[in-house]
Amino acid sequence: MATSDGVVVSGHSHRPRSEERGGVLYVNPGSAGPRRFKLPVTVAELVIAGNAVAARIVELDRA
Repeated sequence: MATSDGVVVSGHSHRPRSEERGGVLYVNPGSAGPRRFKLPVTVAELVIAGNAVAARIVELDRA
């Protein structure tokens, strides 16, 4: 878990990703809806403790 100056959550691309740049955590949770473009079906979990924040991408079982 890292101390962060902020978190930006965005979507649109359906590509799950979490990365920190310049003290800001950027999270794209992916897509929990129907599979698109052979990308995984995912959601993101944000864990916040004081000034620390971490993101975890969770792949959903769509069987």
